Amino acid sequence: MSHPPVVTRFAPSPTGYLHVGNLRTALFNWMIARQKGGTFILRIDDTDASRSKQEYVDGIREDLEWLGLTWDDSFSQSDRFAEYDAAAETLRGMGLLYPCYETADELERKRKIALSRGRPPVYDRSALNLSEEDKAKLRESRSGHWRFKLDQERIEWNDGILGPQSIDAASVSDPVLIRGDGQLLYTLASVTDDMDMGITHVVRGLDHVTNTATQIQITRALGSEPPAYAHHSLLTGPQGEALSKRLGTLALRDLRERGVEPMALVSLMARIGSGQPVEVVDSLDALVAEFDLGR
Repeated sequence: MSHPPVVTRFAPSPTGYLHVGNLRTALFNWMIARQKGGTFILRIDDTDASRSKQEYVDGIREDLEWLGLTWDDSFSQSDRFAEYDAAAETLRGMGLLYPCYETADELERKRKIALSRGRPPVYDRSALNLSEEDKAKLRESRSGHWRFKLDQERIEWNDGILGPQSIDAASVSDPVLIRGDGQLLYTLASVTDDMDMGITHVVRGLDHVTNTATQIQITRALGSEPPAYAHHSLLTGPQGEALSKRLGTLALRDLRERGVEPMALVSLMARIGSGQPVEVVDSLDALVAEFDLGR
């Protein structure tokens, strides 16, 4: 029985320079593709035009090339709005993408009331009860955002790092896919790209676990099978703080300027947290040969 070719991707947003945490995600996806003779895609997540900058796109490419993590294909999400609109239209036609009109303040008030009553702060779906007349009246004074209607059942997958995962969709708010100002959010664009590009494996940080659950449902609603997911632990700063592109924490360009050798950095990122001795490996090929996501 033949298996589909392996296709992985690294999907940074060009809102800052890459840091070591981003590198770990890029490296894992690159090594999986290289180990299986597959394809590694660089996807630039630039749907947020106000924060995306060309200098960061150039910086991302320079950093990956410096480390030897070359890609086989590359594209920018800003070139694919027509595909995302078509996916949204499909979901609307199925009754799975519905308009909501609450303001940020109203949603926050709902959250606080739910928490004060000991309930999870999950969106109450009140927008589904609005009549066409109600919606028309609301549209006069505010723009609506669009949520995906989750099937409120357990979402299960076998995670490549964490093992069997199960999330009760009833404990999660229906995710917003399109904002009130019309900006398309990460979730729908990412699912559409993964389907169209034939992505088979997605390795990313632990902060995406809930995201993965909702993306699995959206992928299946659009008639596809989701890729294999794996979620790695997140690197932190010395005080346990999250690494951030905006803070410029441990940016790869700064490490390069300080004279850090590419293989030293890549060896550390490949082995940290794996139980293997953290020591410099001679070549990327040697790292690929020994790589095992299960570690």
